[in-house]
Amino acid sequence: MALGDIAADLEVTAEQRDRGVATVDDTGEDLADRLAPVAEDLPCSPGAAAAIVEAYAEGESVGGAGEAAGAAPVTAAKTLHLVGVEGVCPLAPIRRRIVADWIDGELRRTEARELADASEAEFLLTAFLETHDPLPAAREAVEPVLGPAGSAAAVEDPLTETMSDAEEFY
Repeated sequence: MALGDIAADLEVTAEQRDRGVATVDDTGEDLADRLAPVAEDLPCSPGAAAAIVEAYAEGESVGGAGEAAGAAPVTAAKTLHLVGVEGVCPLAPIRRRIVADWIDGELRRTEARELADASEAEFLLTAFLETHDPLPAAREAVEPVLGPAGSAAAVEDPLTETMSDAEEFY
């Protein structure tokens, strides 16, 4: 079979057919309604929480998502954490561990805050994140918007397999 035989039935068109945007949200309810069962555990109303999640999913920062919903950035960070979004903590892991040590009673508050080099708001937000687990029902409610990984930016890094693990060197 020659190349000409393979290409004999091919046809070139001058236009493409618009197929629209694929959607995965088949719940039939809006996000605020799906968040209503966990409203008591959220730091804001289900409507505000839905607006925060939707703005974050569209690419807004945590503070920008809060602003879009008319909520404070701290409220947005708490909400996103409770619905399962990772990475909303303002402190690096080592500084976050210092806050955890304070929570465990190993450090005085003033000492922990000084060692963490955190503002009052950062320190208190980190303490909240360390003491509150994400809500499974809320995570399930936002999955159609954020995806199963719980983050709008949860795209796998194409270079992941080229990176070494710290345990390789032991």
